[in-house]
Amino acid sequence: MLLAIDSGNTNVVFAVFGADGPNAGKVLGEWRSSTAANRTADEFGVWLLRVLEMAGIEPTQISHAIIATVVPANLFALTQLCVKYFNATPLVVGEAGVALGIGIKLANPAEIGADRLVNAVAAVESYGGPLICIDFGTATTFDVIDADGDYAGGAIAPGINLSLEALHMAAAKLPRVAVERPAKVIGTDTISAMQSGIYWGYVAMIEGLVKRIQDEYGAPMKIIATGGLAGMFAKATDVIERTDKDITLRGLYAIFKRNRS
Repeated sequence: MLLAIDSGNTNVVFAVFGADGPNAGKVLGEWRSSTAANRTADEFGVWLLRVLEMAGIEPTQISHAIIATVVPANLFALTQLCVKYFNATPLVVGEAGVALGIGIKLANPAEIGADRLVNAVAAVESYGGPLICIDFGTATTFDVIDADGDYAGGAIAPGINLSLEALHMAAAKLPRVAVERPAKVIGTDTISAMQSGIYWGYVAMIEGLVKRIQDEYGAPMKIIATGGLAGMFAKATDVIERTDKDITLRGLYAIFKRNRS
């Protein structure tokens, strides 16, 4: 079995894949933990062993591991977790020698977040290029894959929850509000006005950025969305063609397959 770890700014996602036989490539279990840069390998390990037990997965069956992280401070603890608890030296996305299977048309590929590369790998494998992959995470990212299946760049905007928190922190009279689709664009009180600005403002940003990217690229592109809020925003605009909540995990598995030898 393969332990795949996607360490983001907000959550760390752990997933176990079948690596061989009829379960090869199948997600056998998936769990989330909050990201904390000071969490130790033992803290991760004790928690993970417990959830594996609850899922009926024997830890000794895990013989491979792969990590993608955008939180460098977490890498040591997660690597030690794999070695100490599963006797598996992990592949680390972005490290020298780890093949992605796609080209990167940027001057400094090391600057690209591991999560964006993993999404790109899965997007190319599942849909082919050209396409834009929009990831609704701590940041909202727009990643561009060209017709050759190579990573061509993109855009990064503040995430929805980050923007809401900034409004609350910077303006004394603005409360914290939940992200949801308001009944009307014109808010009639503070909360509905904030929800409208965030929700419809993000819809407008999505539509505007996608159009500008396509105009600059010079050809139609598939638009794929992922992340926790992808479904909510996909319902509000025809720009997003489909949502794919498992694209990051599939990307990790695809990279593992390419580097297994």
